[in-house]
Amino acid sequence: MAQAPQPGIRSWQEMLDWMAGLLLRRTGHDVPWWLAAVRGAGPASEAAARAWLAENGVTGYAQNPVMWELFGYPDFFLKDAAELLEGQYADRPQLRPIADAVIALALGWAGDGTGQATVQLRKTYVSLNTPRRKFAQVTPTSKSAVDIFLRLDEPAGGLLEAVKTRPDDAFRLRVRLRTTADVTAEVAAILLRAYRANA
Repeated sequence: MAQAPQPGIRSWQEMLDWMAGLLLRRTGHDVPWWLAAVRGAGPASEAAARAWLAENGVTGYAQNPVMWELFGYPDFFLKDAAELLEGQYADRPQLRPIADAVIALALGWAGDGTGQATVQLRKTYVSLNTPRRKFAQVTPTSKSAVDIFLRLDEPAGGLLEAVKTRPDDAFRLRVRLRTTADVTAEVAAILLRAYRANA
């Protein structure tokens, strides 16, 4: 049975509400208004609809609620946070406690004055966010390890390993965890530095 998400873990409905709010703030019009406008323009495909929205100033996350209403919601969007997390570790349950420990670290900051980290569940990873942007990504990269990819401008060394990425990818460092014993005070300190660098 799926467990209720912990406080601080955002559901997809909260994300949808945030994106709809972003659309309204950026354009002055809500999702139903843009739906009517796109349908009136009559784009022939999903790509054409996205292009039309972009030409009319609707870009990035603000496009999603309109596009999903037009073309359907992704399957994973309809799952709650607990289901998504369970799905990530269904074939590697021994790694789930590692992810839980990292999530608990990030959520634990709210009570100590550090700031409020938000956890957002995706289909294949967990996103850790400051109020401004994503600072870390927790991913079960194999059957034997969980990686924390970090937006952190520091040299590789010690627990911090360099990752080969695209030139425009800001997540160039990772920490690899194989057991819960690897979730140490040093890992907590690295996560906190990444949080503060992106707050």
